[in-house]
Amino acid sequence: MTEEVQMYLDDTQEKMEAAVDHLEKELVKIRAGRANPSMLNGVMVDYYGNMTPLAQVANLSVPDPRTIAIQPWEKPMIVQIEKAIMNSNLGFNPDNNGELIRIHIPPLTEERRGDLVKQAKAECEHAKVSIRNARRDTNLELKKLIKDGLSEDVEKDAEATVQKLTDKYSKSVDDLFADKEKDIMTI
Repeated sequence: MTEEVQMYLDDTQEKMEAAVDHLEKELVKIRAGRANPSMLNGVMVDYYGNMTPLAQVANLSVPDPRTIAIQPWEKPMIVQIEKAIMNSNLGFNPDNNGELIRIHIPPLTEERRGDLVKQAKAECEHAKVSIRNARRDTNLELKKLIKDGLSEDVEKDAEATVQKLTDKYSKSVDDLFADKEKDIMTI
């Protein structure tokens, strides 16, 4: 295979990997009824006038599957942290005992679980569309190379390689969805 063909194949693999990586990040955001510190990733705290991520002003831990504990590094910050959590629109009710903030994660209803599975499936479909778009774009580029003198055999081999990559990354997406669905549906 020519260097140009290999370049297209490498580029395609990068795009497909990026789609799967993005999907993994999106699936983490879909909460499955279990406490996870990443649920608070978007919470910004007013730290002496600067908006700062919660993880940079407090220690986050999960003492049990239904609780997130937040231990501020500076005791006076506890009020700011509590306010930031309440303003985050995550639907959490922080419990502040003056030393520590606890967030109790309520169990999910069956209907809510169904909605979360649909949301996860939609994210997976977006990833698969990105993977198929990368395949289409590469196959179009390979066909253009035939006009520039690439042999049809080399082009067909490259297309077969692109299809193998597509199958591999599509399976990764399916596996991620199966894991997330199991996670969501497990009570």
